[in-house]
Amino acid sequence: MGITIKTAKDIEGLRAANKIVARVLDHLHAFIKPGLTLLDIDKVCEDMIRSAGAKPAFKGLYGFPNAACISVNEVVIHGIPNGYKLKEGDIVSVDLGSNLNGYFGDSARTYPVGKISTQDEALIACSKDALEFAIDYIEAGMHFKELSHEIEKFILARGFVPLRGFCGHGIGRRPHEEPEIPNYLEGNNPKSGPKIRNGMVFCVEPMICQKDGTPVIAKDKWTTTSADGLRTSHYEHCLAVVDGRAQVLSKV
Repeated sequence: MGITIKTAKDIEGLRAANKIVARVLDHLHAFIKPGLTLLDIDKVCEDMIRSAGAKPAFKGLYGFPNAACISVNEVVIHGIPNGYKLKEGDIVSVDLGSNLNGYFGDSARTYPVGKISTQDEALIACSKDALEFAIDYIEAGMHFKELSHEIEKFILARGFVPLRGFCGHGIGRRPHEEPEIPNYLEGNNPKSGPKIRNGMVFCVEPMICQKDGTPVIAKDKWTTTSADGLRTSHYEHCLAVVDGRAQVLSKV
């Protein structure tokens, strides 16, 4: 289908949908604590999205059963909420989507549960900082592969590796559109493939593993860990390219 260029009206519609997601994720910083179940978090996410007049975009999407993907410790993405009770020292990522008037929002963050180890602090910081680096680096006219290559170099410089086989993506009136934006260079030439242009809207989402970024997908066909079995981290923002630079839509 190709990468669609959004109008100013489209971007405002996407901003409104993403602000709902951002408000929920902001709320979770104070809400998440030891003793909560993943289903408790999922319910808060769904209730807040619906109370804002939107729909939880992930619920039923490709058959996913819940409002939020909630991934604990070694689960990097697509964790299905269940009755697991969070413990002091856990880390938990929440990936959340909304549908407001036909426009989609999508964002993710990884949260500490109480006091966490210095290694886990570094892991979370890598995904958050890689995302902020990418936002600052984006410029109209550059290739998406250049962005992927720079994200990969950033992650490797921190001593971690990107999850393979999964990527950021375009977004608009569908939750997933072209292009795909891996956190690593595919092929050998970063100066190839489609270019970033004004009016494009897409999600960048560094998914960080410690030693081996090969994905391992569980029997439920959703829960994804890395081959090393170690803890992971995930951050995501939805971005619009306006006047040559990236604007973050998924913030309040």
